[in-house]
Amino acid sequence: MTGMKTKTIGLTLAFCFLGWATCFAADPAMGTWKLNEAKSKITPGTTKFATVTFKNMLGNIKVSSDGNGPDGKPIHVEWSGKFDGKDYPVTGDPNGDTRAYSKMNDRTLQVTVKKNGKVTATAQTVVSADGKTRTSTVNGTTVKGKKFHNTAVYDKQ
Repeated sequence: MTGMKTKTIGLTLAFCFLGWATCFAADPAMGTWKLNEAKSKITPGTTKFATVTFKNMLGNIKVSSDGNGPDGKPIHVEWSGKFDGKDYPVTGDPNGDTRAYSKMNDRTLQVTVKKNGKVTATAQTVVSADGKTRTSTVNGTTVKGKKFHNTAVYDKQ
């Protein structure tokens, strides 16, 4: 009888571990990404992120970005939240005070940037099938009211 209980407990733990591992399986968006300027088209006078890092902290996502703001000066932007489409605060972004990320599928994210409750930019980010590049297509309005369309291509580091 004791042997049967041990096997049952062992199998239960194995299934729990497999379930946990599946939930936290590698997300292709996670990691550090470096801007490939040769393949990107960034409108002058808009923010250009040289590196973007996505980290999964037990279901809470942290995104940090470093680059240059619309004025050409260095900026550091941080956002933490979930890929649930809800607004979460962002710091360091001259174009927004909240971001909402939605996961469309395993390789695609939608992002909405807002400043004082008004949408200032929307983006769609797609990770390539091989996981080596991600392309962000961004449409928005600068802090000076000028419309822009950027395509930023990043290489996984």
